[in-house]
Amino acid sequence: MCQAKAARGLAHSAAGALHIGGLTPLSTTDYPGQLSAVVFCQGCPWRCGYCHNPHLLARRSRDEIAWQDITALLDRRRGLLDAVVFSGGEPTLQAGIAGAIREVKQMGFRVGLHTAGIAPRRLAALLPLIDWVAMDIKAPFDAYATTTGRPASGESAYASMRLILASGIDHEFRTTVNASLLPPDTLAQLAQSLAELGVRHYVLQEFRAQGCASAALQDTTAYLTETFVQSIAPLFSSFSVRRA
Repeated sequence: MCQAKAARGLAHSAAGALHIGGLTPLSTTDYPGQLSAVVFCQGCPWRCGYCHNPHLLARRSRDEIAWQDITALLDRRRGLLDAVVFSGGEPTLQAGIAGAIREVKQMGFRVGLHTAGIAPRRLAALLPLIDWVAMDIKAPFDAYATTTGRPASGESAYASMRLILASGIDHEFRTTVNASLLPPDTLAQLAQSLAELGVRHYVLQEFRAQGCASAALQDTTAYLTETFVQSIAPLFSSFSVRRA
């Protein structure tokens, strides 16, 4: 029993190192089929122009939420929530993320993870701990830098995608559709290449201008017509579109 208490104490201590920039107490969309709380982790090294959470890009924030406040809320919502989702920012870069996941699991919740695939080695260590993962596929892998502003980012994303596919964990891959960055032909080619790589669960998300810091990317042109969607849908076992 002493060892169990010590283990819980270590997990809580590690989770306390999390830098949390936001919290959604109840979501019906961030983990499909589950009522979840969403913890938004601070920090992301990529600079996607259409990011709608730019306040989470910095590694630290003056308005961070303490981990003990998160666990206190979760404790009150046992039996009401099914899951906790760690999002961001990029949660895999947080030193305390594994401890936080273990603590949440001990409380009886499922755990979901949202990632951009920035850190494949860190993701590999977390996959055995979680129940479901969603990964953003931002562009064709050889053109990632146009979106992220970081060279070699496509290589990291590709490696992370392969890890998820090999893990057997429930998952989805998703692409935010900004017409300036992903014209229809490019998106159609991306979908085809993902299907050929083994992706079976794919979601397209319409771009939302809210929070977008780049005036050049605030084009909300929507080309996800029924005809276009139906040309892609047969490539995947499950496919859907999330409208803005």
